[in-house]
Amino acid sequence: MLTANDLHKRLQQIDGKGYKAYKELKGAYRYEKFMLFIDHVQGDPFAAPSKVRVRVSQKLAQIPLPLLRTTERRLGAGDALIRIIHQNIRRFARLQRGTGKSGLITIDVGGQEILPRSALILNEDFVEARMEMGLPARGRTILARQAQEMFFDELPQIIHHALFFEKLDRQYVTRFAHYTENFFGLQKQLKEKGLAAFVAENAILPRESGISQKPLPAEQAVPFKAPESLKVRLKLINPLNGKDFIEGCGIPRGITLIVGGGFHGKSTLLNALERGVYAHIPGDGREYVVTDPTAVKIRAEDGRRVEKVDIRPFINHLPGEKDAAQFSTDDASGSTSQAANILEALEVGAQTLLVDEDTSATNFMIRDARMQALVHKEFEPITPFIDRVREMYERFAVSTILVMGGSGDYFQVADTVIMMKEYCPYVATEEARQIAQKINAARNFEREFEWRSVTERIPLPESFDASRGKKEVKIEARGIHTIQFGRETIDLHHVEQLVDVSQTRAVGFALNFLSRRWMDGRRTIKELMQLLEEFWRENGLDRLNPFQKGDEHPGSFAQPRLFEMAAALNRYRRLKVKQKKSV
Repeated sequence: MLTANDLHKRLQQIDGKGYKAYKELKGAYRYEKFMLFIDHVQGDPFAAPSKVRVRVSQKLAQIPLPLLRTTERRLGAGDALIRIIHQNIRRFARLQRGTGKSGLITIDVGGQEILPRSALILNEDFVEARMEMGLPARGRTILARQAQEMFFDELPQIIHHALFFEKLDRQYVTRFAHYTENFFGLQKQLKEKGLAAFVAENAILPRESGISQKPLPAEQAVPFKAPESLKVRLKLINPLNGKDFIEGCGIPRGITLIVGGGFHGKSTLLNALERGVYAHIPGDGREYVVTDPTAVKIRAEDGRRVEKVDIRPFINHLPGEKDAAQFSTDDASGSTSQAANILEALEVGAQTLLVDEDTSATNFMIRDARMQALVHKEFEPITPFIDRVREMYERFAVSTILVMGGSGDYFQVADTVIMMKEYCPYVATEEARQIAQKINAARNFEREFEWRSVTERIPLPESFDASRGKKEVKIEARGIHTIQFGRETIDLHHVEQLVDVSQTRAVGFALNFLSRRWMDGRRTIKELMQLLEEFWRENGLDRLNPFQKGDEHPGSFAQPRLFEMAAALNRYRRLKVKQKKSV
């Protein structure tokens, strides 16, 4: 086994040589209190940084076993450790010392959400941090002394202050662990309580700006107050402020309208709910906004590709004898894209839909009485959402939470109406029903196609190709909403529940993984997603990267939900599918 002293000598030997001499550093080195693994060495200072792992035995790290007791606690504690490492990188590492990425030390740290990540492994035997380091050079000449500073001064300081529990803020790590476990405990209670979502009393929902997910300062925000008739009490696994329960607003399953004037907080509430499928860091303000884990945000998406989706429940008898049962297009309209988005979400198991009229196609959502009188149904292929929303709940147990500011026609199909006034919610269900009875909408109920089931589809493996040029696999996340997959670009700008670029990266590699491992021309999209979920549960994210060799770490993946995985698959423009035959 090589030692830290061996690494020091190697660095001295290659000082001033060409950059490729850094390749000699690859290997494992024993320091006094940790192991360093240099897994991958970058080819030049402008390339992706080198990959290293630091492993500390639990005999030395001494992370308390109670923090590892459940998967949820371990997730929260691990997320806290990643953030502490990130803080100490900023504290101890110099930002720049040469050309390109020279001197860079990073770890894949999250935003406001707590997600399973490959950046850190935490178990009863050891804790392992996966980082990237830009090995320093001037031009392409090795700067070994600066590299020695990184490996023997900065890195030990970072690890010493981040992975040894005696040096940590124990309350900080414990709080992350307990909040995360509480979140998933509350999420499990939603179904048994008949709820689609829960918003804790005094939650801070507004964000500091349109481009930031950090909370608006408490002194500027209106704390959320649950209407008395929707107030519920849920159990906590870990007591909070001395209480083993939490109170807040329970949004029942069924059809819920969120109404109110412009700028009064309707979309703010819906945005909090769409991100409430994820645990949040303590202090976020939305850490106890908890949504059905199968909830999917639905919107119109002009221009997206659709491949053989049976959209007849919403759109049928298309002009030109276009087949709505196997609807395909390279350039969907607002209404056809929204219909496809709904049916694709239901296909993989969504039980709650989140819809904002501002991002919906108007002709998909409603046809009022005057338009019905002018344009007869025989010339209108669209069955509006208003005429299917209750059927979706009664036949398929799919709830809908809908922000609506422009059409009172939805009053007649709603189970619950929440009115937002200056960011405060009020129950207006009874008033809305009285208005619906008093002011007759006079519109005709439009629904002709009998909707018995959601048509499942089977992706064809030959349609997936991640190669580009001489590279067998070329996959890259270009920000949160774009994946380069081989020669194709997958546009995810309207997949609003992707929240982290590392999720997007994992989506790209998971698509390739699925196509190579399980995609056989027989399994449906839903079956493939279920296999992937089970695989992640048992193996984590490490095996997604085909470039990975031996112990080389894939430290920049965060786990996406299966709904965003399926959304990316459906937006891959080379996708070919066949429909599963009904039994």
